[in-house]
Amino acid sequence: MSTDPQSPAAESEAANAILEPAATRVRDPRSGRSVWLAKLIEGARVDGETLRFTLKTSREHSAEDRERIKSGLLRQIEAVGWRGPVVIAMQVSGPPPNLLMAPEHKAPAADHGHSHSHSHSHSHAHTHGDGHSHDHGPAAPAENSAKKGDPVKGMSGPGMGPHGGPIAKLPLKGVRHIIAVASGKGGVGKSTVATNLAVALAAAGHKIGLMDADIYGPSLPTMMNVHGKPFSNDDKKIIPLQAHGVKCMSIGFLVDEREPVIWRGPMVMGVVRQFLQEVDWDPIDVLIIDLPPGTGDAQLTMIQAVDLAGAVIVTTPQQVAVIDAVRGVEMFRKLNVPVIGVVENMSFLPLPDGTVLRPFGRGGGQETADRYEVPLLAMLPLDEKVREAGDLGSPVALTDDAHGRPFRDIAALVAESLGL
Repeated sequence: MSTDPQSPAAESEAANAILEPAATRVRDPRSGRSVWLAKLIEGARVDGETLRFTLKTSREHSAEDRERIKSGLLRQIEAVGWRGPVVIAMQVSGPPPNLLMAPEHKAPAADHGHSHSHSHSHSHAHTHGDGHSHDHGPAAPAENSAKKGDPVKGMSGPGMGPHGGPIAKLPLKGVRHIIAVASGKGGVGKSTVATNLAVALAAAGHKIGLMDADIYGPSLPTMMNVHGKPFSNDDKKIIPLQAHGVKCMSIGFLVDEREPVIWRGPMVMGVVRQFLQEVDWDPIDVLIIDLPPGTGDAQLTMIQAVDLAGAVIVTTPQQVAVIDAVRGVEMFRKLNVPVIGVVENMSFLPLPDGTVLRPFGRGGGQETADRYEVPLLAMLPLDEKVREAGDLGSPVALTDDAHGRPFRDIAALVAESLGL
C-alpha cells in the first residue's frame, strides 16, 4: 500500500532520506559519534518545500559545539542535494550525559531548555578524495592530525578524541600525590598489589584513594568488598565509596557484575577522565590508580589528564611477563613519569620442608629493575592466604603478620619515595 504523500509518515520518511546521509557525516564532539547515531536529530519532516527538524543537544554541549554541529549539518544537507529552506529548532536538554551518575544521584534542577527556530542559507561541504563528503566542523588541531612531538604514537590524531571532549590536564583538588600500579601483562597480580598497597598505606596513617581504571575487568569491588551505587554531592562531584579506610571508585559500582563492558576506546577514555576529575577525592595524600594491563587508552588518558608522581610496575619472574613489563616501563619513561620501582610477584612457592619451588623461573623482576636502575621493591611468594583474602575482600595488608608484612614493606618504600 502506497503512503499518502501528504501524510506525517511520508513527510518524516522524506526528511530522513535527506538527513541520515547528511548527519552521518557530521560528528558530535561530545560523544565522538556521528550526529545521526548520537540521536541528536528529532521531529524531522519535509513541510512543502521546507526541511524542518529539531537539533537536540545536552547542557554538556557548548555554544561552539552547537554552532559547529548546525553549520556542519547545513553543509552536508546541501551536499546530498537539498536546495530548499532548512529550519532547525535548537533544543537544549539536561542533565548533561555523565557515565558516573547512578540512578540514586541527586536530581538536577528542572530543565529550562529552550528552542529557537532559524532559517539558514547553505554553505559548501568539503569533499574528500574517497568520493564521500565528510564534515566535522572546525575541529581542534588534535582532532585533525597527530600532534607533532607526541612522545608515543597514537596519543592524538583522527579518532583519538575521548567521549566528553578533549582532555585537559587539571590538578585534582586535595590530592597530594597520584601514582599508578601497572603491568604489561594481565594475570600477574597487579590488582592484588594495588589493593594491598592502598590498605597498607592507610594502615600507616595516610589518607588514600584507590581508583580502578580497568574498565573491562574491574576487580576492586570484590577485592575491597565494597559495593553499592555512588551518590553525587552539591557540587555534582561523585562521592567515592569507602572500605578499609580507603576511598574507592570503580566502574564495577555502576554495572552489574555479570554485565560485560563492551565499549570502544573513546568511551573508556571518557570514563577514566571522569573518574579522575569528576570524583570528590579531597582530601587524600595518595591516589593509587590500578591500571588495566598493557599500554593503551586508559594509560594514555591518565597521563594526559593528571600529573603522576610515579608508577609501580608489577611482573612475574617469567620472561614472557618481563617482556611486557619492559614495554610498560618504556611507556612511562617516554612520558616522563618516574618509575618508583618493580614488584616481582609469584616469585616462589614455599614448601612445608623449607625448600621453595620457582614455577615461573627466577630473576625477571631483578633484571627489569637493574635494566632501568630502579629499586626492586619486593619479591612476593605465591601465597594462598593472599588469594583467599582477595576473594573475601579483606586484603592481607590489614594485618601485620607474615602474609601482610611484605605489602606493608612495599608501602613504606613507596611512602618514602613520595616524601610522606
